Amino acid sequence: MTIFDALITAGIVSLVVNFDGYGDSGQIESITAMGPDGEMALPEISIAYASPARADADDPVDRQPMPLAKAVETLCYDLLRQTHAGWENNDGAFGDFTFDVAARTIGLDHNDRYTAIESYAHQW
Repeated sequence: MTIFDALITAGIVSLVVNFDGYGDSGQIESITAMGPDGEMALPEISIAYASPARADADDPVDRQPMPLAKAVETLCYDLLRQTHAGWENNDGAFGDFTFDVAARTIGLDHNDRYTAIESYAHQW
């Protein structure tokens, strides 16, 4: 069962995963599941999370059973590494992943933090 299959089976229509990072660390802050009637809990089920296997493996895909919530977190961390490696460094970044379950899509709203300095020197 995939993440989207598990969400559909549970009656979840959208999922928002909030992340925040700075100072060389970052974490998933919250996972909010929404059903047709409002917020609901993620089901406590396990799914087979698929990821690329080691180069010397017989099967190019490694499937590991893990709880749905951990699979969602793992996928979000993997997507952050692909799109914004180092998102947790220095001033860091924050944002949300939005899972549209019916469309089987994931959107990312990513915000980088940075310190800006404007310096001026004048001599006459």
